[in-house]
Amino acid sequence: MNAPHDIPAVVGSARPHESAHLHVAGAAPYVDDLPELAGTLHAALGLSPVAHGKLLGIDLAALRALPGVIAVITAADIPGVNECGPIVHDDPILADGVLHYVGQPVFAVIAQDREAARRAAALARQVIQVEALTPILSALDAHAQQRYVVPPMHLSRGDASAALAAAPHRLQGSFSLGGQEQFYLEGQISYAIPQEDGGMLVHCSTQHPSEMQHAVAHALHRSAHQVQVQCRRMGGGFGGKESQSALFACIAAVAAAQLQRPVKLRPDRDDDMQITGRRHGFEFQWDVGHDDEGRITAVEVEMVANAGFSADLSPPVMTRALCHFDNAYWLPDVAMHGYCARTNTQSNTAFRGFGGPQGALAIEMILDDIARHLGRDPLDVRRANFYGTTDRNITPYDQVVRDNIIEPLVERLEASSDYRARRLAINAFNATSPVLKRGLALTPVKFGISFNVAHFNQAGALVHVYTDGSILVNHGGTEMGQGLNTKVAQVVAHELGVRLDRVRATATDTQKVANTSATAASTGSDLNGKAAQYAANQIRERLAGFAVGKHGGTVAEVRFGNDQVLVNGLAIPFAELVQQAYFARVQLWSDGHYATPGLHWDREKLKGNPFFYFAYGAACSEVLVDTLSGEWRLQRADVLHDVGQSLNPAIDIGQVEGAFIQGMGWLTMEELWWHPLDGSKNQGKLMTHAPSTYKIPTANDCPADFRVALYDTQNVSDTIHRSKAVGEPPLLLPFSVFLAIRDAVSAAGGHRRDPPLRAPATPEAILDALDAVTHC
Repeated sequence: MNAPHDIPAVVGSARPHESAHLHVAGAAPYVDDLPELAGTLHAALGLSPVAHGKLLGIDLAALRALPGVIAVITAADIPGVNECGPIVHDDPILADGVLHYVGQPVFAVIAQDREAARRAAALARQVIQVEALTPILSALDAHAQQRYVVPPMHLSRGDASAALAAAPHRLQGSFSLGGQEQFYLEGQISYAIPQEDGGMLVHCSTQHPSEMQHAVAHALHRSAHQVQVQCRRMGGGFGGKESQSALFACIAAVAAAQLQRPVKLRPDRDDDMQITGRRHGFEFQWDVGHDDEGRITAVEVEMVANAGFSADLSPPVMTRALCHFDNAYWLPDVAMHGYCARTNTQSNTAFRGFGGPQGALAIEMILDDIARHLGRDPLDVRRANFYGTTDRNITPYDQVVRDNIIEPLVERLEASSDYRARRLAINAFNATSPVLKRGLALTPVKFGISFNVAHFNQAGALVHVYTDGSILVNHGGTEMGQGLNTKVAQVVAHELGVRLDRVRATATDTQKVANTSATAASTGSDLNGKAAQYAANQIRERLAGFAVGKHGGTVAEVRFGNDQVLVNGLAIPFAELVQQAYFARVQLWSDGHYATPGLHWDREKLKGNPFFYFAYGAACSEVLVDTLSGEWRLQRADVLHDVGQSLNPAIDIGQVEGAFIQGMGWLTMEELWWHPLDGSKNQGKLMTHAPSTYKIPTANDCPADFRVALYDTQNVSDTIHRSKAVGEPPLLLPFSVFLAIRDAVSAAGGHRRDPPLRAPATPEAILDALDAVTHC
C-alpha cells in the first residue's frame, strides 16, 4: 500500500459554505424555486383592517365571485384546532370572533394564480364587517392597565431594597429600546402537497420543522406521522421562522387538504411584515446603588416588553432577558421584574439573541450612567464590576460562572485597539470641535448557551456511508445561511478521516430525524454536531473492528486520516475498506443522539443551571456625530470574540461581522412606527412595513476600519471539538456603537448629565438627546 498523503485538516480550517458555489451562481433552490406540480393553486391572506374589533362577518360570496378564485378559507374551515401558539394556546391561525391587530389574517383566498389570489385578498377592508374596539399600542399603556400575556416574572438575590438604602451613591434612570424586524431575504413561504392515504408534505421555510409538523397535524386533525415537513435551506431566519412560520404552513396545508391540490402561500414583503412579529421592544426603569469606585452594590430593574397580542415566545424571551441583565458583571443584591405587555400589535417572537441583548443592554446603560456620575472612564467602571473567577462568580439565577475569560479578553482588546490613547485624542478633538463630536466605547459580552427549557437541548443525526466511500449526513438542524451544514459535514469528515468533499448534507426532514428542536439559541452546531459525531463514530468503530479482524492489530491502534485507514502497518484507502466491509455485511449507516448534560431550570423560581457554558467577547467602537443634523458615522470597530476552538474560522468570522452590523442596525437605524390612534383608517397600522420605510444597514454603513479577530481558546465544557456557539453572542458587540454615540452626545453637553438617548439612535433621537444635554 502507498504511504498516506497529508490532506488539509477538516475541523478547524477555513472552508467555504457548502452551498456558496450555488449561492453565487443563483443555483441554490429555495422553496419558491421548487418546480410547481400540475394543478398547484396559490393562496393569499385577507388581513384585518383594524387594530381591535369584533368580527361580525365576511362577505364570502363577493370573494368567491372574483376571477380566478377557487375557494375562500376561514376559521370555520379548519378541521382541527384553529391555533398555532407555541406555548400558550392564544394564537389563532385565522381570526375568529375578535380582531387583535392591523394585519391579522382573517381569511385565505385560494386562486388559480398568485396575482388573482392577492387581488381578491386585498379587498379585505370592503368584505370584512367589524365593530371597532379601542386598541392599546404602547407597552407602557398596557403595563399601566396590567394587561399581560403571561403573569409577571421576578428574579432576585439578597435584599435589594436594603442594599439600595445603604448605598453610598444612588441613581435612577429609564431607557426606551425599540424592536427589530428580522428582514430575512427569503420571506415566509409554505408549499403543501397532498399525499396518499391522508398524508401531507409541506415544504416550509422554517427553523423548526418538527413544530411545523405538529402545528399542521393539529390543524388538520391528523397524526404527526401523516405530516412530513422538509426544509433544505432558508434565505435567512434570525428567529422569525422559529414559531411564526406555523401560520403559513397551516393555512397552506388546510387549503391543500380541502381541495386535494397543491397549495403555495408566499406573502409579499408588506404582508409578511404586517402579519408577523419581531424582536421585542423593551422599556426599562432602574434604581441602582454603587460605591466610589463605581461598583454596583444593589440594583432593582423593571423590564416591560411589548409582547403584542399573544404570548408566542414572549415568556422565554423575558426569561432570557432577566438571565442576561447581569451580562459580565457581579450583582450582589438584585431585584428584577419582567412584564410581557399585551398590545394590539403583531405578536412579537424570537430574534437573534432572544431577549438576551435587551436585558444586557440595560446594565450597560446603568454602568455608563455610573461612570458619568463619578467622572470616571466607563471601561474602568465596567472592569470594576466584572465577575471574578474564584469568588463574585455566581449569577443572580444561582449558576456558577466556571469559564470566565472576560478580564484577559478585554485586556487584550484594550491594548490592540489602543483604547487609552484614542480616548485622550478624542477628548482633545472634542474640546476644539463645536459641531462634530467623536465618541468611544468598549463593551464586553457574556452570553449563556443552551435552551432554558432543558428537554430542547437534544438532537439526532443519521450518517450513511455508501460503497464508493461517499458519505451522506442528515440531522435535525436547519440551514439558514449560517453554515450549520458545513460544520456538521466537517465533523463527520474529521471523524471518518476523509476529505470534506466526500460528505454531503441533505434537507432537514421530519421523516428522517424526528422530534427535533428548533435551530435556535445558538445551539445548532453544539447539538447537531455532537449527534453527527456520535453517529459517525459508531461507523468508524465498526470499520476499525472489521479492519483488525482482517489485518490484525488492535482497534485502539487503528487510525483514520488522509482518506485512508491505518491498520497494523497497512494504509488502506477509505473507499476500499468500506467496500470490503460491505461484502462482509458490516452495517455502514448509523444514527446518533446527543443531549446536553448538566442542565436544570426551575421556571417558577427562575433559578438553576440553564446554560452549558458562556461565550464571551468585546468590541471597541469609535463614532463621529454631526450635532447639527444628528447624522453619524462609525469610524472604526475593533472586535475580539470568543468562539472556543473554532470549527471553521471563515464562517465564524462571517457570523461575528454579520451579527455586529445587524445589531448596529437595531440600535441605530431600524425604527418601527405604528400609526397613532387618531381616528383615521390607518390607526394602529405598522407604517414601516417595507424596505421603502424600514431602513436596514447596507455595505455603506460598515466601518472603513473593521478589525475582527477570534479569541482562540478551547471551551472548558465538552462541546463539539471544544468550540463555542457563534450565532447570537456577537449581536451584543455593537452595544459599543450605541454607547459611543451616547458618549459623543454627552461630550456636546460637556459630560454634565446622562444623555436621554433612546434606541434606535436615529438622527431624530440623537437631536432630541443633544437638545436635552445642551439645554440642561
